[in-house]
Amino acid sequence: MNNLKSGTKRFAMTVLFCMALIVTFQSISGVNVKTLFPFAKFKMEKELKDSEIFTHQFKSLGIVFKNLKQLIHHEANQSVTKASAATETTLENAFDWSKYPSKTVLATGYTAGFESTGKYQGHPQYGITYSGVKVKRDLYSTVAADLTIFPIGTILFIPGYGYGVVADKGGAIKGDELDLYYETVDDVYKHWGKKQVDVYVVQIGNGKLTEEQLQSLNEDKSMQVFRQQYIKTERK
Repeated sequence: MNNLKSGTKRFAMTVLFCMALIVTFQSISGVNVKTLFPFAKFKMEKELKDSEIFTHQFKSLGIVFKNLKQLIHHEANQSVTKASAATETTLENAFDWSKYPSKTVLATGYTAGFESTGKYQGHPQYGITYSGVKVKRDLYSTVAADLTIFPIGTILFIPGYGYGVVADKGGAIKGDELDLYYETVDDVYKHWGKKQVDVYVVQIGNGKLTEEQLQSLNEDKSMQVFRQQYIKTERK
């Protein structure tokens, strides 16, 4: 290895020395070196071309390393994002729901529209629940239940949906069934559909529910982080 480095160094010094002699000769005599050594033009052009090829390859290699670095950085960011999402505190893992009584129900989605209620927009009772409050999809949403099972005002936690406050009785809701309010039919199919799920009874209602009570639940300062998660999820 040392012999190779030494030989390369000597060769480079020799080339430089020869080039210096040629330049000196040309400046003193005024004779173009290409006239005396026509082969020199070809050699110099070849060396220049080889140099350009090397430079191009070196730049290409640099681009490859730059792209590789960006790819590694992107993958690292993706991993961090996924890890953060996996460890994000949600309603499902924020509380010990096993402390609450649970009940297995068949839950479907519904809207305020004609397909669910038989009413169109403009009807005086459009979007108004049996309790008198307006339908709402929020951190605490309005749901319909069999009032002999879950009285008006009952607060349920429904995994995958959030909190549901019983505000309606639903014409076809009998026994262990729930209707979960969504704003559109597309939302029903996209986010829920029809599922059998274990719901947790947070508080049994007293048969009454007002707009003020529902608003107070949704604006509880300690719950706003979860409300924001709902907003981000539902608006996707």
